[in-house]
Order: sequence, then structure tokens, then C-alpha cells
Amino acid sequence: MVGYAFMGAAHSTAWRTVNVAFDLPARARMALICGRDESKVAAAARKLGWDATTTDWREVVERDDIDVVDVCTPGDSHAEIAIAALAAGKHVLCEKPLANSVDEARAMVAAAAKAQANGIRSMCGFNYRRVPAVAMMRQLIASGRIGVIRHVRAVYLQDWIVDPQFPLVWRLQKDKAGSGALGDIGAHIIDLTQFVTGQKITGVSALTETFVKERPLSSESSGLAASSGNGDAPATGQVTVDDAALFLARLDGGAIATYEASRFAIGRKNGLRVEINGSLGSLVFDLERLNELEFYDSAAPTAEQGFNRILITEADHPYMAAWWPPGHIIGYEHSFTHEMRDFIEAIATGTDPTPSFLDALQVQLVLDAVARSAEQGTVWTDVEPALAEVAA
Repeated sequence: MVGYAFMGAAHSTAWRTVNVAFDLPARARMALICGRDESKVAAAARKLGWDATTTDWREVVERDDIDVVDVCTPGDSHAEIAIAALAAGKHVLCEKPLANSVDEARAMVAAAAKAQANGIRSMCGFNYRRVPAVAMMRQLIASGRIGVIRHVRAVYLQDWIVDPQFPLVWRLQKDKAGSGALGDIGAHIIDLTQFVTGQKITGVSALTETFVKERPLSSESSGLAASSGNGDAPATGQVTVDDAALFLARLDGGAIATYEASRFAIGRKNGLRVEINGSLGSLVFDLERLNELEFYDSAAPTAEQGFNRILITEADHPYMAAWWPPGHIIGYEHSFTHEMRDFIEAIATGTDPTPSFLDALQVQLVLDAVARSAEQGTVWTDVEPALAEVAA
């Protein structure tokens, strides 16, 4: 695994537990973890359960005893590491969003297609697909329980950078993160809604905003050009990404949609909520109530109609047979364990895991269309088709 911070810890928890929870045709051994700071990566290895460490990701790619490379770095290094790993015959799991640009994502898709011909698998880590309630939502929609999809409403709200004195970390720098709230959390709701509805976004009209234009330099951003301070005022650097992104969208199955991603929604820590309205009913998922799904069935008698709460803990709910008796809830970390479960199973059985790099390219193309629309002042912007990109 390359990277050991937030996502590195989440992925490590999953790699440690996946073979305990699931009976799989292959077993994961946590061989090597990579990070730029030797002492920090050594501490992470001890804490997270990795056998060895390195400060050079090329060693991860070159070692003969490593079959899978898990990329948990900032977006600016995804393409280089993933492409090299695929060329070296390693299966690759890469965190979302796939890359920082469409061109990088295209190159990753091409590398994945070439590797696939030799039996090498790749997958992008949109972990919310693996929340059992989300998977159940997809099943209900696919079976026709809510009829023809009319409306999609999706929000992802956080508040961790509302303080103007919060430092200029890498997620606030375009050259490292690609975009701000749009790519960091907006990518999740784009993928999640397309996953559950089975429809792709075809066009958008968007706006973005950066509320705090400059922030104090952090240790990781100290190399940036700084504004001159007055007296004891700390040096600052420019925020080069969006703090919030909102857009309207059309989907290829006829649905219309609204999306909102913000890291300035005070009081919202990880507020992801998706509502799907169909001709026969509605479904609602709220990440802060991860084990629940709300279902409105218009076929019920009028006197019994209303949103019903389904507790997603039964053994016949997606993924849940591996865990606890009904009523015993699971948490955020389990979505990553389910992700590793599906990836290992695909590798061991020679099948293609999802979401593929091609799926992730399609999300990247939506992000690109949103950014272009916002730059032009909410101009309606078509999303380029991913398959056409690959064919070209």
C-alpha cells in the first residue's frame, strides 16, 4: 500500500479483517507499506499491521512477492503509481477520484485495458457502493420497486474547513488534489447515484465557490509562495480549489438531478444523503444512519402509506451474512472491508471488479464538465462519453 494517512488507515483496517469476516479463495498478506517520511511510515506499519516499510513506491511495484498495489496517495500521484504497477503485472486498487485530470484518467484506463489482456485486474475505491443499505437501494431500484426514476437529489456536506485559520493542507491545493469539495466528496455522490439508478449523467449546469481565499501555511505547504505578513501574522498561501460545488444534471434514463457538495456546512460532519423519487415510490439513504434505508411504496393502502424504515442488518441483506445477528449494526470501516472482499474475489476468480477504471473515468468526465460549466458561469455543459474516449 502506498500512503498511510486517513485512507491508508481505513484500507489497512479492511485488509486486516477481510479474511476474518469472509471465506475467500485467497488470503491477503499485508507485505509492505510506503510513505515519504521514514519514521512516520514505520510508526504506521506498527500500528496498522504491515510487515515492512519503504519510502520509495517503486520498490512496491518492483517486488516479486507483491501481487496487489493499493494506491492511497493524493490524486497527483495516482496515475504514475497505478500505471507503473499495472505495467509490472500488479493488480491495482486506486482511491477515488481516479486522477486529477481527464487526461491522466484516460491514460490509467488505457493501462488497465492493456493489463486486463494479461489477466491483471484494477478497481477504483468508491467505498460507499459497498455500504449494505446502498447495495440494497440498488437492488430495489433494479427490481422496479419504485418504477421509472424521475428525480435524484444528492448532497454531501462537511464543515471541517470553516475556520479561516485552518491551515493550507494538500486537499486545498489544486496541483495535489485536482479540485476541492467537487472531487473530494462530490465524486462520491456522482458515483453513488449513478450506481443505484443505473443511469449516467449526460449534462450539467454548475457553480462553484471558494469562501476563504487564503489560509495559513502548514508544514506540508511551507514550500509555497507566501503572502507577506504584518508583524507576527503567519504567512499564508492561496487556496486554489473550490469550497463548494452545486449543479443541476440530466441522466441518460430521463431523470433530472440536483447535486451539492460543500465543506462549509457548519454542523455537518459527514452528511451524505441521497433521495431517489420514482413513479411508484421513493428511497432515501443517509450516511449518518448507515444501517437504515427509507422506502415509500405507493402500492401500499392509502391508510398505511409513509416512509418505512428498513434496518439493513438481516443475513439476506447485501454483505450482512458475514457479520452479526440481526439488529447488530455495522460501521463506516465495513464498507472498505466489503471493497477488499469484492476485489480479492474478482482477482481469485478471474473476473472484472467494479467500479473499473473506465467507470471512474466516467465520473472524472462529470467532474470535468462541472468545472467547465462553473468556469463559464453555469453554462449547460455536456458530459463527454467515456467509451468514446477509450475508443479514440
